[in-house]
Amino acid sequence: MVDPVLILLVGVIVVVGGIIGFKLHPFLALLLAALTVALLTPTELVQQYFIGKGMSEAEALKQAHKSIGERIAAEFGNTCTKIGILIAMAAIIGKAMLDSGAAEKIVRAMLRMTGVKNAPIGFILSSFFLTIPVFVDTVIFLMMPLAKAMGLRLGKNYLLLALSVIAGAVMANSYVPPSPGPLFLVGALNVPIGLMMVCGVLLGLCTITVGYLMAIFLNKKIPIPLRDSPDARLDDIRAIAEKDDNELPSLGWALLPAAFPLTTICIRSAIEAFHKSGTPISSSAIINTMLEVLLFFGDKNIALLTGGIFALLVLASQKKTTKDKLTAFVQTALMSGGGIILITAAGGAFGGMLQQSGISARIADLTKGYQMALIPLAFFISMVVRTAQGSATVALITASGILAGMAQNANLGFHPVYLCLAIGSGAKLVPWMNDAGFWIMCKTSNLTEKEALQTIAPMQSLMGITGGVLTMLAAWLFPLV
Repeated sequence: MVDPVLILLVGVIVVVGGIIGFKLHPFLALLLAALTVALLTPTELVQQYFIGKGMSEAEALKQAHKSIGERIAAEFGNTCTKIGILIAMAAIIGKAMLDSGAAEKIVRAMLRMTGVKNAPIGFILSSFFLTIPVFVDTVIFLMMPLAKAMGLRLGKNYLLLALSVIAGAVMANSYVPPSPGPLFLVGALNVPIGLMMVCGVLLGLCTITVGYLMAIFLNKKIPIPLRDSPDARLDDIRAIAEKDDNELPSLGWALLPAAFPLTTICIRSAIEAFHKSGTPISSSAIINTMLEVLLFFGDKNIALLTGGIFALLVLASQKKTTKDKLTAFVQTALMSGGGIILITAAGGAFGGMLQQSGISARIADLTKGYQMALIPLAFFISMVVRTAQGSATVALITASGILAGMAQNANLGFHPVYLCLAIGSGAKLVPWMNDAGFWIMCKTSNLTEKEALQTIAPMQSLMGITGGVLTMLAAWLFPLV
């Protein structure tokens, strides 16, 4: 039987060699890698993967005997289910906010608050706190147009602004409930959610500080300009930047396309995190009805769809455009978003095939008997699984599954919250081409694959390492037991 580690190495060679060596489009390279991994994976490993997901042996065998094309398409579709509408609507919101002047209005307001020098700090803190209740992808989609507008206005430091958005978002996604990963960890390791929120925010602020310093260094070392793209032509952004303030939409209208989805998603996340489903939210029928409406609009897909409608309304009122021009505008935005969806879904298919190869279970077996302290072990397992198959969620689940029993040990010597933080830190290493999130960050920021590997990957990895080291230090100084 082929070792899953060997399958992983072959998949890595196909992706990296295809994109960098043969200059293949990432979509094709990722699909070829997914096909290669699937061809090398024995049916027995695929069956074991589905059994591990809770299927019966008969059902798992049925899934394992599906054709390779069906399995790749299923994982491709699963990724589209998660991000397809989000990316499409975010593309419309982003382009509409740029073209209508809404992004420029927000940038001017932020500059008045932070000053030019501290603008990147405003970006990194905003993305960090927004990602606590909102999905990381959504925050990146909504804030990257602001980074582009700010970068053009300043005439420099675009990479610093883009990396600031990414740094704040990815770290909140690892540490602070009700983000899905941390929320899973507190349940698996029986950690109080309030304690995880406090510790996660404190550790997150420390790690994004390191990320910010790294972003400053990378911005000086690898100066990357803001480039033209189909959804954000520099001449168009420059023309808007030269407008008088009274020619731009009001700040309230400018904020609405982004603020509405963020607010409703926040409310839904808060209710779902602290309220038991199936029971009335309050004793008042009117309040319950209002909250039900908010919950409806707080669904991430509905929220982004509504935000897209608001963005188009702002654009139409600002430019007095015709229906035909508005249709052409949406078509251009969707063409840009469609390319991101295809690449991201192909990355999801590649990652899915790696998961079906049994790489997570193989890594779990390799590390189960390894004698080392629990916090470094938690970090190490999460890091290796994340790097191997791309999914931070799978890394969290694998590491917590291995360590859950040990975390309940009365003689642990420190609070299990530190294991959660170590697992979250390890899940930040190493983002590369088997990760759907890598492609979202790469394409929304208009970086090339090489540039993303030179900037996003080392910054995120350094923040993860910093989080692991600080977690070990805090567990030693403040064991909380």
